[in-house]
Amino acid sequence: MYKILQRIDEIKAMAIVRTDSIERACEIADGLIAGGVPIMEISFTLSNANDVIKALRERYKDTLLVGAGTVLDSETARLAILAGAQFIIAPNLSLDVAKTCNRYRIPYMPGCTSITEAITGLEAGASMIKAFPISNFYGPDLISVFKTPIPYMPILASGGVTLDEIPVWIKKGADCLGFGGLLTKGTSKDIAENAKAIRNKIDETRKEGRK
Repeated sequence: MYKILQRIDEIKAMAIVRTDSIERACEIADGLIAGGVPIMEISFTLSNANDVIKALRERYKDTLLVGAGTVLDSETARLAILAGAQFIIAPNLSLDVAKTCNRYRIPYMPGCTSITEAITGLEAGASMIKAFPISNFYGPDLISVFKTPIPYMPILASGGVTLDEIPVWIKKGADCLGFGGLLTKGTSKDIAENAKAIRNKIDETRKEGRK
């Protein structure tokens, strides 16, 4: 679990992928790896998400981090983990999913909309709190709202993050940023170029912070 979280912290970005095509998932993965953002979440809004996760893990092994998204219950969490999912993300907080992830030592990132809910998630063993859907509405200032009273809370901002705003999100304290269209649309080359742009923005911002 630690190595997975360490890698997420180092890269600080991931692709939110919704596709029922293994071939398309591999095209996206190729672009992400080439661009320096080798992390993707496969959404369980699609019925064959398990097959996609399994195929990606078998093909890319340790080159790519593959997680499961939109995991609403413990049954789905277990299926995803058995298929090879390396982390679990959800738009909601489920104590049953938290227990399943803790049992298998898999990072859990539940969606929370309040401080109370976020603390409950951390107490249940969540590795990171997904600010969803409130990151769409409040923007980067949301990170400060959460981290002022709880500075140790790891936050995944998913939704509403643009390329130009990346420095603000990182400076505010976001631990990872989730991207949809920027990292999932177009050819592998298009995705690689966008991933490189995201990677550069994150690296430049972190360098500024060390000065």
